[in-house]
Amino acid sequence: MVNKGISAVFLQVRLDSTRLPRKALANLGGKSVLEHCLSALSRVGTPLQIVVTEPASFNEVCPLAEAAGWKVFSGSKDNVLDRFVQAARKYKCQTIIRATADNPLVSAFLANTLLEEHLRADMDYSGYLEGPEGSGVEILRVGALEAAWGSTPDAYECEHVSPYLYRRPGTFRIHRPVIPDQFRYPQGRITVDTADDLIYLNRMWKALDPQTPPQLEEVINWLKENPR
Repeated sequence: MVNKGISAVFLQVRLDSTRLPRKALANLGGKSVLEHCLSALSRVGTPLQIVVTEPASFNEVCPLAEAAGWKVFSGSKDNVLDRFVQAARKYKCQTIIRATADNPLVSAFLANTLLEEHLRADMDYSGYLEGPEGSGVEILRVGALEAAWGSTPDAYECEHVSPYLYRRPGTFRIHRPVIPDQFRYPQGRITVDTADDLIYLNRMWKALDPQTPPQLEEVINWLKENPR
């Protein structure tokens, strides 16, 4: 791994989502969606793993995160960009692997591969294109986020953290490669945003192996054989 300072996984969690409230705590194959996210992302090769949440969610999120060996940071509810910057300052990290707690099938393999590319090329923002929705992460240079935070981000850019960077490719170094061929399936959806998503993924978990996080290749094969 190329050394560009301390890297950290930041798993973004809040429990008051509109379409499926408390989805991070919903049951998926016998565990919560959040626990699956923590398990998958624990395989990313970084020295720090931090759940970044907000005050109203902290008390329920914290025990699950700490049981998995993760640190927990609570910050601004709506200004997630500020939450990330403040957490990065506290833990003195230079690179963030950003994930969200509605993607229980996020691929650690892809995260590690993208992180290596990001660091080697000295990028500000990296994210794969054309993978199944919910399989990937974004990688962010903290210095670039500091620049965004210190500028005039709009409400969308504050809530979603990274758009300030990739909306300005003339200012920031942006890396958006197409995902490796074996994972290319942009019509696939393995995120949990609605009750139907949760039902669908529970079907998948039962069919593949409820005891073990399925590998992305077998997930994609199942998606192709079981279209919605």
